[in-house]
Amino acid sequence: MPHKSHSARTLDANALKSFAHPLRLRIYELLDEHGPSTSTRLAGLLGQNTGATSYHLRELSRHGMIEVVPGMGRGKEKYWRIRPGGFSYGDPPDDLETAGAMDVLLDDLVRQRGAELARWRKAAHEAPAEWGAAGAFGRRSLRLSAEETARMRDEVFEVLERYRALSDGRADSSPEEGTGRVVVHFDVLPLGALPEEPGD
Repeated sequence: MPHKSHSARTLDANALKSFAHPLRLRIYELLDEHGPSTSTRLAGLLGQNTGATSYHLRELSRHGMIEVVPGMGRGKEKYWRIRPGGFSYGDPPDDLETAGAMDVLLDDLVRQRGAELARWRKAAHEAPAEWGAAGAFGRRSLRLSAEETARMRDEVFEVLERYRALSDGRADSSPEEGTGRVVVHFDVLPLGALPEEPGD
């Protein structure tokens, strides 16, 4: 059953294959974490030369992942940012090359989520009290039908999209007092539909 898209766009096969590159994934991650940046700054963070970083930025831009920030930078200097609206990977592709690219992207998503969870778990006590109180770890194990599971997924994504739109509305302004980067992990894993693992 096709997934309902809750993002502004779904990446096509060419975008999936282009994005599934270690350096492009890292550039996207840095732009997400630090906000708008130049190829020179990103090159320094990545230990790469500016030419290579500029090439990968152009590739990400060509597929609509990032864009130049209007009005930032002097002369030929460009500041790049993640394009507002988000994206989704779509349904599992049919051809092997695109399916392999999606595997790379999903494996990197799992890696990034693990790193973010570990970072918050280790350092949450250092955050201001109001941010510590606003954060949460959550896990639920439910007994639902496939239809109920899909309906729950869609309802949660609708809530997340409301807050994404609120966040995107702030993208062109200076950071507002009291706002900060918030990462939300949401996974729906119908593990009961899988064959039992040996030893279960």
